[in-house]
Parts: sequence; structure tokens; C-alpha cells
Amino acid sequence: MARNKKEKDLDLAPSRYEKKGPGQYVLGLCLGLYTLFCGLPILLVFIAAFTDEKAIAQNGFSFTPAKWSLAGMNSVLKYGKQLLTSYGVTIFITVAGTMVGLLVMSMFAYSISRKEFKLAKFLSIYLLIPMLFSGGQLSCYIIFTSVYGLKDSFLLLILPLCVSTMNVIILRTYIVNSIPSELMESAKIDGAGEYRTFFQITLPLMKPSMAAVGFMMATVYWNEWQNALLYIKSDNKKPLQLLLVNIQKSIEVLLNNANVPASARAAMGGSIPQYSSTMATVIVVIGPIMVAYPFFQKYFVKGLTVGSVKG
Repeated sequence: MARNKKEKDLDLAPSRYEKKGPGQYVLGLCLGLYTLFCGLPILLVFIAAFTDEKAIAQNGFSFTPAKWSLAGMNSVLKYGKQLLTSYGVTIFITVAGTMVGLLVMSMFAYSISRKEFKLAKFLSIYLLIPMLFSGGQLSCYIIFTSVYGLKDSFLLLILPLCVSTMNVIILRTYIVNSIPSELMESAKIDGAGEYRTFFQITLPLMKPSMAAVGFMMATVYWNEWQNALLYIKSDNKKPLQLLLVNIQKSIEVLLNNANVPASARAAMGGSIPQYSSTMATVIVVIGPIMVAYPFFQKYFVKGLTVGSVKG
């Protein structure tokens, strides 16, 4: 009897080796082609960064260049010490801004997710106001520099981007839909306050959504350069993206100015690698993000999907 029951249970259980229908193969083929089309531009960027500038000028961008060259990458790496300094600044801003933003937004999301909190509705409306109205860049510049006195400060690279309405909504939705309210109620009955309930119960359960939002925030911080252009003057505080923008502008000046001395052109190796250096800067920018993304992909997908449908 026990054997027959076991065999019956095995027959009812779904097989791991079920035959796949033709629709699944077609879908897999379509997704594979789509992935290929998305990856080809990235591959072309890497190839163009190591292509000779004359070959690009004659034949355009190609997956099989006529001649390879390191001139484009060398034009970026020549900044040496400043490049390493800017990398360190960008890493610090990205890590600090992401951590501060996640802490503030998760606490905000927890507050407005609590039905018994009297100010939840008011704070929700207050959160939506920046999505509809903005004071503009000029007013922000005057407030940050004249009123707050934060000119040439790292805080101006961190604080303006640390809170996003959409990210708070994602975190709040995750708390409401994925974390049972009974856990918070039981903690309250046991005598835990709001801070203890948040840090010991709610926050550990928010890891998938926190990872998803954190990765999006880190990407924004990593690619941000406009605030640095407006507020940062010291070379030791310039982030990587602003440095690369300055490199591109320097190359454009050398190309468009007929009065550039021959010594400056000779320092670039005789020819100025405009296109290959542009692709080299792209590699310098997106390289760390491409390395980090596979480690966050699982949490990135789970955090955006689990919190979007009520279970």
C-alpha cells in the first residue's frame, strides 16, 4: 500500500522533464534574438574603443575593423592620477548616497504604510508634490549656494538625489503587499516600539525591494554629472563623469581650434582620436555597472515584481 501511494504521488507531481511545446521554443528564440540585438551595440562600443581613428574615419564603425589601436583608451588613461581620484569620488558618492537614500526612503515608506499613523495621508500628498511642481534649476542653485552655503561640497552631490518619489512608492507598495501586518501587530503587543519594529522586523524583510531600489539609485549616482558641473570647483572633488565630459570637451577644442600648437597635437600621438576616445569613455563609465549588475539581478527582478502584485 505504501509503495502504491508513493507511486501515485509521483504520478501527480509535475515532472521536471516535461516536453516543451513549440511555443516555448519560439519564445526562447525570440528572446535570444532580442538579447543579441541588445548586446550588439555594447559589443560595437568595445570594438570601436580599440579601433584606429583613421579606420573609423574611412570605413565607419565596424565589428571587424581594418586596424586596431590603443590611442582612444590612452587618451583617457593619460589623466592617470586625476582619473583615479575621480573614480574614488564617484564610488564614495554612489555608496554614501545610496545608503542614506535607502535609509530615509525606507523609513518614509514604512511611516506612510501604517494605517494608524495620522499623518500618513498628509505625507503621501506631500511626497507627490515634487512630481508635479519644481522650483527650477536657478532657484535650487541660489538656495544651495547662498542660503545653505554648500558650494563645492560633497553634500550637493548626495542630498539632491537621495530621495525619489517613485522609489518611496515602490518600497511602500512592497511593505503593504509583501510584509504581513500581523508581524508588526505582534511586535507591538510584545512591547516593541516603532523604531524596533522597523529595524528588527520590517527592514530585514525588505531586502529584495531595497536591492532593486538601491541598484537604480546607484546607477543614477554613478551617471550624474550636472550637479557637479554646477557646484563643484575643486579637482579633488570632481566625479568621474564630469572628468570624462571635460576630456571630451578638450578633444573638441583641439579638433576645432586651428590655433592649437603642434606640441599639443604631438602629445596626442599626432592625431586626435575623437571617436575611439568617446567609446573609451563609455567603457570607463559603464564597466563597473556591467560587472555589478549580475549580482543584483535576482533581487532587482524580485523586488519590482513581488511588491507590485498583492498576494
